[in-house]
Amino acid sequence: MTIANPRTERTVLRTTYQRSVAAYWNNNPNDDRVNTKLGEVDGLYHHHYGIGAPDWTVIEGPEKTRQDRIVRELHRLETAQADYLLDNLGAIQPADRLVDGGSGRGGTSFMAAERFGCQVDGVSISEYQVGFANDQAETRGVTDRVRFHFRNMLDTGFADESVRGIWTNETTMYVDLFDLFDEFARLLEPGGRYVCITGCSNDVTGGRSASVSWIDAHYGCMIHPRSEYFRALSDNGLIPTTVVDLTPDTIPYWELRTHSELATGVEQPFLTAYREGSFQYLLIVADKVAR
Repeated sequence: MTIANPRTERTVLRTTYQRSVAAYWNNNPNDDRVNTKLGEVDGLYHHHYGIGAPDWTVIEGPEKTRQDRIVRELHRLETAQADYLLDNLGAIQPADRLVDGGSGRGGTSFMAAERFGCQVDGVSISEYQVGFANDQAETRGVTDRVRFHFRNMLDTGFADESVRGIWTNETTMYVDLFDLFDEFARLLEPGGRYVCITGCSNDVTGGRSASVSWIDAHYGCMIHPRSEYFRALSDNGLIPTTVVDLTPDTIPYWELRTHSELATGVEQPFLTAYREGSFQYLLIVADKVAR
């Protein structure tokens, strides 16, 4: 993959909103205690939620170690989510290249490199996250295959049709989908694949939901309606092949989080929004066709 020259803050962060999002992660790296505490379990740091059936016995037993057991179980569920995403990338070969859009501290990128043995490039608008993830790559001894870049995923600077697969894991709510998928279509080889896991609002009821509005405000994001994903994909020659509603699979994760001392207060709005149907947790798989 052709890598452009290192970019400056001025060229990467092009709007006031992008600067505000980057500033949050650069200036408050310890505010996301959930992500950092869970990552300390095995050194694999994620920036997303979990799926699957929890082992509810973790809330039983000695109180002294209960919180540690909950943390480990939450981390198991978030890692299971990343595994599920990677399951949907298809038959990736060691010679292929992948891009992690909005790569955070790098957890899913490291899992992909280990599973497929291929080159992975992560991009983030947070210089702190990029530095953290590259330090992790050095610690893991994989700098020859896994690299993180201070880039905007709307304009990565990577070469046309140089990537076999791209994923975003709970990052699309920070960008314009039509601009994002235009860039991803440019990067993907013909037949290449894009995999997305995201929360999205119900087109009919999401805009009226107080819980969805609360989530939006809490994270400073712009939750998109479900239909907007499919319009933006279609407009850019990315054809959905698989759509899975993961909402029933993520609700137990949020239920378990209510028992954790790491709970942030956003747990109940998520549970309410999911249960009332105003918010959904989706996996979308789309393949590139010729434009």
